[in-house]
Amino acid sequence: MSDNRQKPRLRKSRKLHLGHIAFMRAVVQGLDTYESWNRYLRLEGEHQDRKLVNRTVQWIRDEFAAAAKRHARPGTARLVGIDAQKSETRQAKIPTLEEFANDNDLADFSEAEQLEHFIARYGRQSTRQTRRSQLIAKQLAALDWLERLVVEPPKADDLIDAWLHPDLAAHLKSVDIRTLKQLADRINGLGHHWSNGVPAIGKNKADRIVDWLNLHATSTGLSIGKHVGIPRKRLDRHSLAGIVAPTTAVVPLDKLIIPAELDGSEGDCRLPQAQCRMAAQNDRDAIACWVRSKSRHEVGPRALSEESEAVDTPISILLSRPMTNTQRAYWKEAERFMLWAVLVRKRALSSMNPQDCEAYVAFLANPVPLRQWCGPRSRERWSPLWRPFEGPLSQSACRQAVVILKNLYRYMEENRYLANNPWHDIRLPKNEIAVVKSRSFTTAQWAFLEQRLHELPDTSAHRRLRVALYLFYETGMPLKEALDARVGHLRVVAQGSANQVDAYSPAASRAEHHLEGVRDVIAISSRLGEELSGYLVSRGFHPDLAHPSNRHVHVLGKATDIIKRAPWSPERLRRPDPAAGISANTLYLQVKTFLKNCAQAIAPMDPDTAKQFTAASSHWLRRTQAAQHPKGQEREAID
Repeated sequence: MSDNRQKPRLRKSRKLHLGHIAFMRAVVQGLDTYESWNRYLRLEGEHQDRKLVNRTVQWIRDEFAAAAKRHARPGTARLVGIDAQKSETRQAKIPTLEEFANDNDLADFSEAEQLEHFIARYGRQSTRQTRRSQLIAKQLAALDWLERLVVEPPKADDLIDAWLHPDLAAHLKSVDIRTLKQLADRINGLGHHWSNGVPAIGKNKADRIVDWLNLHATSTGLSIGKHVGIPRKRLDRHSLAGIVAPTTAVVPLDKLIIPAELDGSEGDCRLPQAQCRMAAQNDRDAIACWVRSKSRHEVGPRALSEESEAVDTPISILLSRPMTNTQRAYWKEAERFMLWAVLVRKRALSSMNPQDCEAYVAFLANPVPLRQWCGPRSRERWSPLWRPFEGPLSQSACRQAVVILKNLYRYMEENRYLANNPWHDIRLPKNEIAVVKSRSFTTAQWAFLEQRLHELPDTSAHRRLRVALYLFYETGMPLKEALDARVGHLRVVAQGSANQVDAYSPAASRAEHHLEGVRDVIAISSRLGEELSGYLVSRGFHPDLAHPSNRHVHVLGKATDIIKRAPWSPERLRRPDPAAGISANTLYLQVKTFLKNCAQAIAPMDPDTAKQFTAASSHWLRRTQAAQHPKGQEREAID
């Protein structure tokens, strides 16, 4: 295969920028081009690749010559095509006077006669130097003229083909990056390892692209954040907060700049502020108050410490604390609706009417334009690539969105924020046929799960699983709260006491008592208390749940026997902090694996139950507690 096929010539569709001019000035003057290449054209590749450098220089000269011809300056076209370096090389081959005399049988002539013949053949040295200086001066003047004529500053919406090497452009287009703005958004949106997933672009090429964008930031208006040069794990929440500037566009709701006429302070359906029963001056505050109302109590570090510094608005209060899964689900749907209302309908949330609501239901099934509204789930909220949707919603997801928005407006109406509810008469989208009719376990199914649970080998991870399943079943606690819970949050209610409860009774989870330094305490049965006590001992802690040393210990901790089960694990995993908690993914996968194994065990005897176990998750245990004890605590949750 020829070299031209392996490395295609630079396409004529590419544009010239100031870097090309600066580099060619160095070439014309015979300077060392290494520094100029690395400063202005390093994006093209390595300076050590002489073929690449020569092709690039020739392409620039061809573009210069073509521009000169288009403007009827053939002399300039020929001038920029002269390679001063090759001319210098030819001049360097001129022999010395002695070599000239020997080669031309002039050794017996006088030096004056030899010099006369030499000048007749090659001319005077000063004349040659003068001619070369004049050539360089003319070429530099031609470059100045061409700079004003053909050089263009890059713009944000320019296609990457216009500025990047064809090979780089092809690789970027394979992941749907077509403009400089899309390229900058990906870099800022993914950070340090932004090139992961882009074929044939490693760290060196990625760094060159970032350097080039920084070099042309003035003309493009595309700023590459400092976070791009720092590994993601070293960036905290405050470092990421400023990456997306507040704006009136599709951004997270806390970054949305809402025009004063659309913020809801004077909404069409608003009641007088004096009648409002919640601390909300506008629609965004109303949403924050509603989301906060969806958590009975807070579980986590803030629940065990003093209140943080005072904050002024409902949304700042909400965002200063971790949200439960239920709260995040409610926030997501309200955020989507408010973005659509402000950006598409140009109406405040408190000015929406039934026609707006019907239009939004249709939008959920087809959120266009897709690039503006939809993006991968993996894009975090700090990222410019974040979008509120992944794509069109299914019927069941649309139905859930409508249910949540009905709840939002009912809350605002009941708290005298709104005079009426535009969602009241909106019919729910038809639900898809569910494969599983119930999302809770029967008494027999729970008994089978308990049996299998106690047949598991006695490992640290299995002890944690037993505590977790009983905790879900007994308290109805959401996954997020269970992961954040500390031992200091739990209080065993002994049988025979004034607050006597049966094992696994939901009354235990309803009981709330005040302990010093802890705002909300969840009562548990003695059975779960014994299970947790043994689990604490296996992690090296005191068996008494009320012991001061256990106060800040996570109820669900990392496996302490991993050094025996997986000695090949990294040191940081082999010696975990016994008081630390675990990730949601770790617990979710462990619960799903256990339920899947239970499904396989019961499938030969009861295929229907096997289907239930396969589809189940930790949320089913919460519903099981409510289903088996209908008078127990009612917790709002998203199915």
